[in-house]
Amino acid sequence: MIAVLQRAAEARVDIDGQTVGAIPHGLVVLLGVVEGDDEDDADYLVDKTANLRIFNDADEKMNLSVQDVDGSVLVISQFTLCADTRKGRRPSYIRAAEPGEAARLYDYYRAQLAGSGIPVESGEFGAMMDVHLVNQGPVTIILDSNNR
Repeated sequence: MIAVLQRAAEARVDIDGQTVGAIPHGLVVLLGVVEGDDEDDADYLVDKTANLRIFNDADEKMNLSVQDVDGSVLVISQFTLCADTRKGRRPSYIRAAEPGEAARLYDYYRAQLAGSGIPVESGEFGAMMDVHLVNQGPVTIILDSNNR
C-alpha cells in the first residue's frame, strides 16, 4: 500500500458539488492499494499514520503525531499512486489492486484508523472527487508498506 500524508490546516472532499467529508485540521491521506497488499500492509500504514511525528511542538520541531494534536484524518482512495511511469508517456496501472480488493482494504484501513481513536472522514471509493486542502508547512510524507 502507498499512502501520501499531507499535513492540513483544513480539508474537505466534494462529490458532485456536495461535501462528503471534512476535517478542521490533521492529515489528508491519499491511499493506493497495490496488487498483493493485505491487512498487514494496512496495519503498518495505520500505525504510521497515527503515530508519525510530523506536527510541530512548542519549539516548532516536528515532534507530535496527529493524535497528539487532536487532529483528524481525511482518507481519499487514489489508485493513481500505483502508476508505473518507467516506460512510455502514459502511466500503467497494472500494479493497482483489483477494485473489489482495493475497496475492501481501503475500508479496512479507515476502520482500523478510526478504531485507534482518531476521527476519520473519507471520500467515496472510486468516485470522481474534488479534494480541497490547505497543506500546512507544506508537509507531505510518502509511505510505502512494501518498502519497510
